[in-house]
Amino acid sequence: MTKAVCSGSFDPVTNGHIDIFERAAKMFDQVIVGVFHNIRKEPFFSDEERVRLIQEATAHIPNLTVSAFSGLLPDYLHEVGATVVVRGLRSVTDYEYEITQAQTLKHIAPDIDTVFMLTRQDYAFVSSSCIREIFTFGGQYGDLVPECVARALVKRRQEMSI
Repeated sequence: MTKAVCSGSFDPVTNGHIDIFERAAKMFDQVIVGVFHNIRKEPFFSDEERVRLIQEATAHIPNLTVSAFSGLLPDYLHEVGATVVVRGLRSVTDYEYEITQAQTLKHIAPDIDTVFMLTRQDYAFVSSSCIREIFTFGGQYGDLVPECVARALVKRRQEMSI
């Protein structure tokens, strides 16, 4: 049984992420979405909120689970028994960053492989930071994120207005 991990901050998860998760779930026996707690970033949604949103948005994928983690990615992969990391690529810039990360991962953990998946063209411009910026300035993002994320963003706006 091959387990794969899709790791990232997913703050918030986008339709591009969901597309990668769905496609990875067709390739591997089990997919684990690892929500990374990045100590270098101030999160928009808490780890718990991100896990819950991803669980809701991926409820239709039977072989996918979601959990939060911190620390080194290879340690997390070993902890969950995964041997593959799945990384989505939107552009050459993503590839240049991700290839270095994959090579570092391979150096640290030779038993782990990285699989790159190209993002669908209609999501190639979408990123979590893009969604946060559109949200901040009151733009339309509803077709770029799962419905549960759109609802959570509306709720966040209401909380900010109080």
